[in-house]
Amino acid sequence: MTNKIIAYIDKFVKLTQEEKELFSSCFKEKKIKKRQFVVQPNFIAKHRHYVLQGAFRAYVVADERQEHTITFAIDDWWITDYNSYIFQQPATMFVVALEDSIILQLDYEKEQELKLQNHKFETFFRIMAERGLASQQRRIISNLTQTAEERYENFVSKYPLIIQRVPQYALASYLGMTTEFLSRIRNKRVLKKS
Repeated sequence: MTNKIIAYIDKFVKLTQEEKELFSSCFKEKKIKKRQFVVQPNFIAKHRHYVLQGAFRAYVVADERQEHTITFAIDDWWITDYNSYIFQQPATMFVVALEDSIILQLDYEKEQELKLQNHKFETFFRIMAERGLASQQRRIISNLTQTAEERYENFVSKYPLIIQRVPQYALASYLGMTTEFLSRIRNKRVLKKS
């Protein structure tokens, strides 16, 4: 299974065989059951999670108990409460498995050691951070400038695999709308195609 993480890092930085072995040795494989949490509020996120197989949702709960989906992760994606992980302070998000999953966990301390040992590892994590920041910026701009229908259409075209694997309530929450409104958008879309 560590071949997948090596293939992933290879997209961004080229490692020697020795570097690949060192990098992959820092991960711990873990099976996660559907509805199992890997991060919970008030506990420090000690790991960054690479999804080998499965689906996850990160969300927060507002005062009125309303859930707001922050992000999803499926095969070949990363997930954690990054604010908690990076600053090693209590988490504010829940990260839960949406299906039975297999992840590779990278411990915070191990990541710091990797970065100190080799600039290629530091480069890899910098690239991941930059890509994550750019993605969050696109999402904020989309939420501020697009209609609900446009947000849905863009999400469908960009992430067709996620649409098939996440519950409708979670997708609606991510897109900033009610489940009922998302149903209307989907029904309208089906009618247009027929």
